[in-house]
Amino acid sequence: MRAELVYTAASTNRYFQAASISSKGLVAFGSSRVIALWDSEDKLDRGVHETLPGHEGVVSCVSFSSDDSFVSADDKGWSLYATHQAHKSGIASISAYGKYIITGASDSTVKVWSFSASEAGALHEVQALPLRRGFPLSLALTNIPGEEAFLLAVGSTDRNIHLWISSEDTFVQAAVLSGHEDWVRSLAFRPPSKDGDPLILASGSQDANIRLWTIEPFTKPTLSSSGGSSSEVTDELLDAFEASLVNLEDTDDGGRQISLKRHVLTVKVPQKSSRLFSVTFDALLVGHEAGVTSLSWRPHSSTTDPPTLLSTSTDSSLILWSPSTVLASSTDGTTLWINRQRFGDIGGQRLGGFVGGLWARDGSDTMAWGWNGGWRRWRCKSPVDDRETNLEEWTEIGAITGHRAPVRSIAWSSQGEYLISASLDQTTRIHGALPTETLDESSVRIWHEIARPQVHGYDLIGAAFLDPLRFVSIADEKVTRVFEAPREFVEVVNNLGVANIDPGEENRPRAAAVPPLGLSNKALTDVSAVAQVGGDVDDVRTHRRPFEGELAAVTLWPEIEKVFGHGYESIALAVSHNKEYIATACKATSAEHAVVRVYETQTWQPVGQPLAGHNLTVTQIAFSPDDSLILSVSRDRTWRLFEKSEEDGYVPIAAGRSHGRIIWDCAWAPEGDIFATASRDKTVKIWRRQDVADHISRRTLAVGLESGEIHLYASSRDKPSEWSCALTIDTQYVKSSNYPARRPTHPCRSLAHVDHIHRLAWRPTGDHNIQQLASCGEDGTLKLLTVHIAGAE
Repeated sequence: MRAELVYTAASTNRYFQAASISSKGLVAFGSSRVIALWDSEDKLDRGVHETLPGHEGVVSCVSFSSDDSFVSADDKGWSLYATHQAHKSGIASISAYGKYIITGASDSTVKVWSFSASEAGALHEVQALPLRRGFPLSLALTNIPGEEAFLLAVGSTDRNIHLWISSEDTFVQAAVLSGHEDWVRSLAFRPPSKDGDPLILASGSQDANIRLWTIEPFTKPTLSSSGGSSSEVTDELLDAFEASLVNLEDTDDGGRQISLKRHVLTVKVPQKSSRLFSVTFDALLVGHEAGVTSLSWRPHSSTTDPPTLLSTSTDSSLILWSPSTVLASSTDGTTLWINRQRFGDIGGQRLGGFVGGLWARDGSDTMAWGWNGGWRRWRCKSPVDDRETNLEEWTEIGAITGHRAPVRSIAWSSQGEYLISASLDQTTRIHGALPTETLDESSVRIWHEIARPQVHGYDLIGAAFLDPLRFVSIADEKVTRVFEAPREFVEVVNNLGVANIDPGEENRPRAAAVPPLGLSNKALTDVSAVAQVGGDVDDVRTHRRPFEGELAAVTLWPEIEKVFGHGYESIALAVSHNKEYIATACKATSAEHAVVRVYETQTWQPVGQPLAGHNLTVTQIAFSPDDSLILSVSRDRTWRLFEKSEEDGYVPIAAGRSHGRIIWDCAWAPEGDIFATASRDKTVKIWRRQDVADHISRRTLAVGLESGEIHLYASSRDKPSEWSCALTIDTQYVKSSNYPARRPTHPCRSLAHVDHIHRLAWRPTGDHNIQQLASCGEDGTLKLLTVHIAGAE
């Protein structure tokens, strides 16, 4: 028996440095407590292909030090080859360049580390740089052009940029750049593309402005006679006068401010006494309406291309800036920076906006992740003529998505066409497999999120399909809600080849929308109303998978029914296999409310009396395969079995109290002759009637643990009452019955979760030897595995 990863849905953490990209297009980003790896240049667009465990806190920073290694940080430590406790409090920013790694934390210190890629775990603290005021929010490290010295920029909550210079393995504070009116959230250096170009530092702040600073060799100006009038005073003359007032030929590292716009840095040179560099404020970029969250320079494609700066903001916009030369007079040229492109949402209606942005494909793609953890991506189609005079043509393409909070429930549609997930991020999402053509012209199915039918105001607890076009969901509220697919979802599924579904009734609503201050999705039938929500041509949108910006706006399903009955918040949901009944339970501390209520799905009326017997909250409900029995488990450590009666719904027939702790879950075998219960007492127990003979078929039982591991148990053909562990999926290696016990060549780091698993669900398929298992957990990820069962027989 073996398993392989098919699909991972993971969101990106809400930190502007939570993602980094290598020159080969590999994106590493923090998703809760794991590092997710995404090949952004994958031709098949398979999304996240691996997750790396190891962190104990939420990942806040990721930075590539080379194409094959990166360093990551969280609120408890950071690691590269090994884990080190770097600061006493959470790390807010990290920068890796050359032999140095710089970390800044909320303990008001910036630490300098050196590492050797040839020696695993060879990490050494070089220096601790104390900040007199504020906390470091952003870091940027680079080489000073033409020298072996390093220049470190630190953005702080004191609204200043602190520059430090290192020429002999010791950093010395050189200058403080002021001008921003709020916290400096992001910094980015642009090395010179050719000789003679200056080093450029871009700084972004919560004051919504971006400042550009140029660093170049300083030449001491001289006062010379001018042919003009003596009353004309230029900036050059003032700079020369100010420079003459101080002695610039100091031998120590450091710097000083000689004017309001220029600073001089002194760098030690081995052959010479020192060399001077000037730092000049060059430009102020105004265009964002809210705080700037990240900055990134476009990779050098050629020496003739103008520099391009990518900026993201909480106003939900992504802007590309580049210079445009405008001659102010016949003898004086001034460089102005202009807004070349603007992406995102007009008016900033998306909550939280963009958190961070990156360049990909050597500057041909721009990518940004938002407050909800999903990515948006745009691709450039360069103009035929010179880039200086022609605007580039950019189009949005698909990216990756995922829940930003623990995923509490997953369920397959009746024929396994697609999968629905419900999360504490207050959304339900539908995931489907799209046929994708490979390089050899064959077709493979690649999984993506294809709809977000419910964006709620309460944390969602569970969801289950009634049929391919209807589902029911429960949230942290007393109401059970029923949804029906709009016409646009049917067209998307059919056009993309996810499934072949008959749309049924002709008067199906076109789409849905949530009214202001409302919780119920209302149907939209008017074409103008749908266009106002969607903002795109319907025919174009239904022939491609929806983008992150569209999922929450145009893929909603109309709500068609509300079901009431419980006195407290819902906690468990089950749908019968014939889709005629649903069963629900709510939070309870007494027998009065610890009941299971059964409803008929045509009229949504109660079926019989509530199923009583438990004393505390019912944690899970399961219908038997023939729907003749209902199984419930509870916090009171008992399970109860109810049988369908012709007169009065379901009636109790059996109960058990053999577990020593709370029972979390239960499941029926496909044959319906046995069921399993899982408890906090670390046991899974199998139950069957005494008058039922052992079934001859081979069974496979999947068990998810609090550690995030998944154990697959199998029963043999000759002894079906005995179970053995056939496959263990943990955070380190696969331990399989087909391989030696200590075989390190089967890493399984990408398959397991890092926190307790909430739900497991086998896909309804006809092939017994190859099954697909979906899992979701507290770490916020959803994973789909293909399990090859035939190998264990």
